[in-house]
Amino acid sequence: MTHETSTSRTSRRSVLGLLGAAPIAAGLLTAGQPAQAEASASGSIPADLRPGGKLDRFVADRAGKDLFSGVLLVAHQGRPVLRRAYGMANKASSVPNRLDTRFDIASVTKTCTAVAVAQLAQQGKIAFHEKLGTYLQGFPAEIGQTVTVHQLLTHTSGVGRPAVGSQPPTRPEWDTVQKVWDGTAKAIRALPLQFTPGTQYRYSNDGFFLLGEIVATVSGRSYYDYVREHVFAPAGMTHSDFFTKAQVTAERTIARPYASQPSGSRVDFTTSDFFPFVGGPHRGAYSTATDLLAFARALWNGALLGPAYAELITTGKMIMPPSEQQGLTRQHLFYGYGFIDAIVGGRHVVGHSGSAAGAANYLDTYPGLDWVALVLSNYDTPIAPIVETARQIIIGSARPRAAAAS
Repeated sequence: MTHETSTSRTSRRSVLGLLGAAPIAAGLLTAGQPAQAEASASGSIPADLRPGGKLDRFVADRAGKDLFSGVLLVAHQGRPVLRRAYGMANKASSVPNRLDTRFDIASVTKTCTAVAVAQLAQQGKIAFHEKLGTYLQGFPAEIGQTVTVHQLLTHTSGVGRPAVGSQPPTRPEWDTVQKVWDGTAKAIRALPLQFTPGTQYRYSNDGFFLLGEIVATVSGRSYYDYVREHVFAPAGMTHSDFFTKAQVTAERTIARPYASQPSGSRVDFTTSDFFPFVGGPHRGAYSTATDLLAFARALWNGALLGPAYAELITTGKMIMPPSEQQGLTRQHLFYGYGFIDAIVGGRHVVGHSGSAAGAANYLDTYPGLDWVALVLSNYDTPIAPIVETARQIIIGSARPRAAAAS
């Protein structure tokens, strides 16, 4: 578990609060149009992060080689300084990706679920130490009376199937939102524990689905309605939602997911039997880069949570294994409550990744530096090189702590 002095915690909250002090310019540029640079209130923007700079050229090069399709957004103090859209949202219909295109954010959805849980905890309706059986029924005693909310949030519960190497529970006959919800809940309850709760870290999508169930049970609203009303709405995420397969295939503002094939080609994953009917608490919300920037602002400016709870969920609690987040340089890597907390170049980088067939995403916020970097893609080609390049520039442009303190 990380440890910070009260001084560093206060600095982290107050500086990140500046993310809410400046308006977000709504970017509606199509691919190939120039991004806009906007001056920071606290000084100049590094040349490498401006339009035409190192990061811009690097992403353009990857897009030109068909290694990236999606949106890049970099912001300082809430103001976008670099915004680009590349590739096609729908190749068959020749619809380009735009800055207002909605992408499957995959596991970045977990940050929204974590916020929902923390909101209810802040209201005294959920306790992190309480057992799963306090809120949900249908589990054997070794699960219901052992697994805690804390363990579900930190991927240490042992609940569910392995996140890698197994398909999520889904059935062709699950053709309504309620059937997906009920079927998934039943399937998870039929699974044995993978390990004794609390003894190890193992990423669990099913664990986060159960957190969504807890949100629904405690709030008296469906998980989807709760997130729409208490996360998306107050954050100003006006283009974000959970969509059914029919909506994804019909809506021109939603990017189709292009999944890589062994042959090297890519296919529209919506045509696959494995494409889910609808997403859930563990993955599958759709959002835009501008909306996710609004989410980052709202997380720290009090629109979603009080400062103590915002810090609670974003602070690292469990050490993640070196095999996680491959391709990214860091000194240490931790999981908080639905957020990844990495130490890079002596700085915290807080956010989450999201990957699936035809999806690769990353949300990075920089406590103390007032930067947010977002990469959303409708390819599953790794975006680690883009994320790593942005991190090196942002961290490298920061003044040393000793100099800043003087």
